[in-house]
Amino acid sequence: MTAQPMRWHIPELDPRACAAGTMTDRERLGLPDRFVMTDLQRQVTDATAAMRCEPVSALLDLIGDARAQLAWRIGAGNLLAQAGDPRIDPHAPDMITIPGGLVSIGLEPDQLDEVVKRLAHLGMVESWIAKEMPRHQVALKPYRLARYPVTNREYVQFLDDTGHAELPSSWTMRRYPAERANHPVYTVSAQSADAYAAWLMQRTGRAFRLPTEAEWEHAAAGFDAREYPWGDMFDPALCNTAECGLLDTSAVGVFVGGESPFSLSDMGGNVEEYVAEDYAPWPGGAAVEDDLVQIHGRYRVARGGGFSRFGDLARTRRRHGYNPRSATYAMGFRLAESVA
Repeated sequence: MTAQPMRWHIPELDPRACAAGTMTDRERLGLPDRFVMTDLQRQVTDATAAMRCEPVSALLDLIGDARAQLAWRIGAGNLLAQAGDPRIDPHAPDMITIPGGLVSIGLEPDQLDEVVKRLAHLGMVESWIAKEMPRHQVALKPYRLARYPVTNREYVQFLDDTGHAELPSSWTMRRYPAERANHPVYTVSAQSADAYAAWLMQRTGRAFRLPTEAEWEHAAAGFDAREYPWGDMFDPALCNTAECGLLDTSAVGVFVGGESPFSLSDMGGNVEEYVAEDYAPWPGGAAVEDDLVQIHGRYRVARGGGFSRFGDLARTRRRHGYNPRSATYAMGFRLAESVA
């Protein structure tokens, strides 16, 4: 079996309608009036049925096999959720050390027009990209970042231990989705993400927290400043965004080949990830019009793409946040850890 890129038709979008928020989620995703299953969803269903008797060891091998078709890796991840995924330990997340140093983040002003033009088919609005300017240097100490975003399995442990009041709204009927235990948790608030990190820090004695914007971008782009975590060309076979056609979360780590230079998974898709800071123009950059400021006043920045959003959010420099006017936002988070 060889990996095959999955393609999802994306219509030409009107930037004015996108900016005004007048387009429905169905229109933005290009879904037909009568919609049942995408090709990828159908393939995942068939692959899952074919693997239902496979042992955990075989499923783990398949998830990490770049030669396997994407649908089979996704199906193997779904079966692992039900069998018990040994990659997920709520009290000991898999952390990767990221070297520090003087790193460059953000977008050069002379690249703005090119980026907006390249993404015009997605209804791109210039102010959305202008928030990435200017490119500037940040001194980072060595730190650790989780290989995967926080999963449902980890989040339910936090809820059980603390009695935290906010449940993810994506948990239908307020029920823990055990069949998606190894999928990233989403539809949580930034405050709940902070509370989770504080709980795990207290529980383990380790310095867990949310990453800064600079830490997140450096871990996604690397020292060679990649446009996407895997390279400079978008590929829907390497990240769980709307273009791949799954239109749902996937088990963490199944998009093999889409890892960042530091081997971090799902930084380009699956769920959007809160970082530690609220939105503010970056040093030396002019203030730009921001529609989310009009909604929230201040808002928590998120990074990375999501299963219900287009590939522009998979860019390592892209800055965005939660828009309560749209149901397509899938807000999750990933842990960082300070290194003594």
